[in-house]
Amino acid sequence: MATMAGVPTTPGPGEVPPAHLRVTHQDREHVVEHVKAAYAEGRFDKLEFDDRLERAMTARTHGDLMPIMTELYGTQAVPRLAPRPAPACPSRPAGAVEGNERLGAAAGHLLLALGFPIVGPLILLLAAGKTSPYIRRHAVEALNFQLTVVGATILLPFTIIGVVLLPVIWVAAFVLSIVAGVNSLTEGDYRYPLTVRLVK
Repeated sequence: MATMAGVPTTPGPGEVPPAHLRVTHQDREHVVEHVKAAYAEGRFDKLEFDDRLERAMTARTHGDLMPIMTELYGTQAVPRLAPRPAPACPSRPAGAVEGNERLGAAAGHLLLALGFPIVGPLILLLAAGKTSPYIRRHAVEALNFQLTVVGATILLPFTIIGVVLLPVIWVAAFVLSIVAGVNSLTEGDYRYPLTVRLVK
C-alpha cells in the first residue's frame, strides 16, 4: 500500500485494504451479493445465510467483511470486494427490487407526512434493514432527515427567527418526504438537503 508523508493512501489494484479502513455501502452490498450467490449454490443453510447477511450489513470496517469472504473462499482465494451477480432467477431479474421493498422504503419517508416522524424509518431499519439493502438505504436517509427536522423543531424556538422558520421547515419537510416516498417507489435513491447524517 502506497504512503504519502506517512499517511496511508487508497490501496492499489490487487492490494487487500487495511482491516481498520471504513467500508462503504457499496462494499457491504458487494459482500452481500457473494453471500447470496453462495447460498443459491447450496453451500450453507438458511441459518448460516442469515448470520453472514447480518454481519455483512452491519460491518463497519474491512476487518469485519474479510472474515465473511474468507469463509466463502478460503484464505488463499479471497476475491477483491467487487460485485458478483447472483444466479439469474426467472421470476426476478438480477438487481431488481421487489414491490414490497419499494413500499417499505416509501413508508419510511411518507410516515413523516402522516405525523409519525422517526418511528417509521426506525422500525423499518430494525425489521427489514438487515435483509434488504434497498430498504436500509432509504430508512437510514429518512431517519437522518427526520432526526434533523425534530432537532431543529426543538432548538429553533430559542431564537425569534427560529419561531418564524418553524412552519416553513415543516412544510418543506412534508413536501420533501412525499418526493422521497414517490422516488423510492421507482427504485431511485434520494438524498435530503441540509440533513445531518448521524446514522450510517
